[in-house]
Amino acid sequence: MFRHCHRIIFLIGLTGCFLALDDINCATAPEPGDMRGVGKVEFPISCAPAVQSEFARGVALLHSFFYEEARRIFTAVAERDPKCAMAQWGIAMTWWHPIWTPPTPDEMSAGKAAIEKAKAMNPGTEREREFIRALNIYYNSPDARTAAAVGQSCHGPVGPRDRVVAYETAMRQLRDKYPDDFEVQTFHAFAVLAVGYATLDDATLSKQLEAAAILEKLWKQNPKHPGVVHYLIHCYDYPQFAQRGLAAAQTYDSIAPWVPHALHMPSHIFTRLGMWDESVAANRASAEASRAYAAMRHRDATEAEELHALDYMAYSYLQEARDIEARKIVDFAGTVRKTNPELEFSGAYALAAIPTRYAFERNDWASAATLTVPKLPHWSSFPFMEALIEYGHALGRAHTGDHDGARKSIARMRELRDATKDPKFDYFKRHLDLQMQAASAWVAAAEGKKNEAIETLRRAADAEDILGKHPVSPGAFVPIREQLGTLLLEVGQAKEAQREFEAALKIYPGRFRGLYGAALAAEQAGDKQNASRYYAKLAAQTTKSGGSRDELNHVREFLAAQTKAPNSRDVANSRK
Repeated sequence: MFRHCHRIIFLIGLTGCFLALDDINCATAPEPGDMRGVGKVEFPISCAPAVQSEFARGVALLHSFFYEEARRIFTAVAERDPKCAMAQWGIAMTWWHPIWTPPTPDEMSAGKAAIEKAKAMNPGTEREREFIRALNIYYNSPDARTAAAVGQSCHGPVGPRDRVVAYETAMRQLRDKYPDDFEVQTFHAFAVLAVGYATLDDATLSKQLEAAAILEKLWKQNPKHPGVVHYLIHCYDYPQFAQRGLAAAQTYDSIAPWVPHALHMPSHIFTRLGMWDESVAANRASAEASRAYAAMRHRDATEAEELHALDYMAYSYLQEARDIEARKIVDFAGTVRKTNPELEFSGAYALAAIPTRYAFERNDWASAATLTVPKLPHWSSFPFMEALIEYGHALGRAHTGDHDGARKSIARMRELRDATKDPKFDYFKRHLDLQMQAASAWVAAAEGKKNEAIETLRRAADAEDILGKHPVSPGAFVPIREQLGTLLLEVGQAKEAQREFEAALKIYPGRFRGLYGAALAAEQAGDKQNASRYYAKLAAQTTKSGGSRDELNHVREFLAAQTKAPNSRDVANSRK
């Protein structure tokens, strides 16, 4: 454990930390994988008594998605007790990430090999045999012959649904056989959640709610169980359910193991509710844990988990107009040339998103128009992510009068969309279509075709609301409904603009652009009460801002005028 502040600073200095020293908490920093305030995980096994506690720790890290470190622990348990079948089960579990991306071919082979070893060892109890049987069913179920819609996660498309359903069915049988076994119930609830993630066409999110109902009951029995609280956050990580997940997010924020994903996960709820300070704190901790783990393993690449946390962190800073802090993250991301894993989905997304967001959220269209596409190997695997930067070019050029340049950028977006062949990424292709429509609308507006542009943006906004944000992203790149509100303001339709901004705020609460747009529209529409309300919320949200945005000058002027107006009336009344 790092027991002195100077050692923490030395570690962060070695790994190129972008954070200012006053952001570093000099209190004792846990080692990566430290359980902190997590309650005890009880998972009795028939293996040697000497490995019981380490096995339970591996299970706790498994619940926190620290798969690499959990695998090290289960491997060590297997070395200490070569006859421990459940150690092989644990190893096999670490190769499958139920609500992340599916195993690669090599990972699938490693998982199958481990579960075959577990089966051959003649597990000591029926309960252990059932756990192993269920996981064996996952690894050996055939994939569907016909392509189906693929669910999405913060680490990319999830695996084939048929395998997950087969595993959940087996775990349901285990649950029925051991109704009072806490870990059996927890792993079954997680299996139900995995089916929900793999079921893209269920608008009711029935499986997520089924899993949540199980987990809520378990939470009352063990308030500090790492898996139960963690999985609840995933169950509620949707706009309509985010408020339900707040208690779990706040609890997990205080008990989460010192694991990058675990520390980051509460911010999914905080971000959906516009709780920017909390999101910044969660993602700072996650990024620091990622860097510490990379240093522990002597890696020279930037962890994808760190980049994912930094994307959420930069987004949160920008909603508070803390542009200086966000700029440090942009600069750091610009230095990254190698990630671990090498071509990881969330890392690639962050490298495209961070600089583009920084320009968009500050209305810096000139910078958006000239964004650099980093020379990275990621774009060949994820061409649709390079298209996010081209979206920056398209909107930037459309807003700065370079209409031909905007058209070229839209054409390049189309090329990159068509280069995305894997059906697992159809979500991004659909979103790119909408973003191209938005960019084309701004070109049309600049050429005087205002009504056509408004209708195009309206259709695209409706479709984007239905499509929803991807879990990898803290929020849409300037939600198209916000863009519609902005154009309506430009053409003098303030009341209509206010409605659009308010509708956007229901999906993305607390967004700087959404609040400012709603306030400005209300002000221009003569709705002083709502204008004051939105401006006041924005003023309270940006108290840590460096004050570099012109919009904040207007916020202060409006609120100052509103304060003076009642005083002036009071003086006039007293004179009368």
